[in-house]
Amino acid sequence: MANEYLKKIKRFRILVMGRANAGKTTILQRVCNSTDKPEIFDGNGNKIESDIVQGTLTRGYHDIQNELVFQSNPGFVFHDSCGFEAGSTQQFDQMKRFVADHAVTTRVNERIHAIWFCIPMTDSHRTVTAAERKFFNECDTGHVPVIVLMTKVDALYLTAIRELLDGGLKIAEAKERAIEKQGELLEKWCGYVKHELDMCKFPPKGYVSLNKMHEEDADCTPLMECTVNVLNEEGLQRLLISTQQSSIGICVKYAVNR
Repeated sequence: MANEYLKKIKRFRILVMGRANAGKTTILQRVCNSTDKPEIFDGNGNKIESDIVQGTLTRGYHDIQNELVFQSNPGFVFHDSCGFEAGSTQQFDQMKRFVADHAVTTRVNERIHAIWFCIPMTDSHRTVTAAERKFFNECDTGHVPVIVLMTKVDALYLTAIRELLDGGLKIAEAKERAIEKQGELLEKWCGYVKHELDMCKFPPKGYVSLNKMHEEDADCTPLMECTVNVLNEEGLQRLLISTQQSSIGICVKYAVNR
């Protein structure tokens, strides 16, 4: 029965969450090997023209039901949840309804299979806010795994430089030690995020940090591996592995392990 249901699933569907300017669109472009913007479709599969989308975004309207699809890899379908850090109960409730409906819908091709929750390191001083705690304490995603993506990790390089200069180093020496210091800061903040969110009622299933996603050849392998590992059905693992185009190594590794 389970195998028959999995055979009906044609595309891998992901809900992407996080505050504004978390680098979500850039990550999706890297995952789909594209520099283009996605095409957007409404919940009935009708394409929405880009000028209409831009107009609604300008007015502050954001529809989580819309599907984002990149022509470079139409095997992925993404939904983008606008940030609810401003404390909007309406936006949060809308997101919860979407997750509840799309986690268990009988229309198998509309089910979401994973959630990527983005936390940017540009705001390293506020990595876990009330919005993150609210989501992980109140939103039961059921069997759909949530992965926290620490995004814009390269922003910690400037933080490292600044802290080294504040510590009395000259600029040349600070630059020499910046990469090492950046790694220390990343470890510190990742540890903090994990500690805080693991104490929540519905903690994430995985954590991954992403660096230099603005570069076209950025490596998405850690994200793909983490997502594969937290999926609870082998059929979904196979679907994701066959859909992703960012790492041949994952395909080889999975085939060997099978």
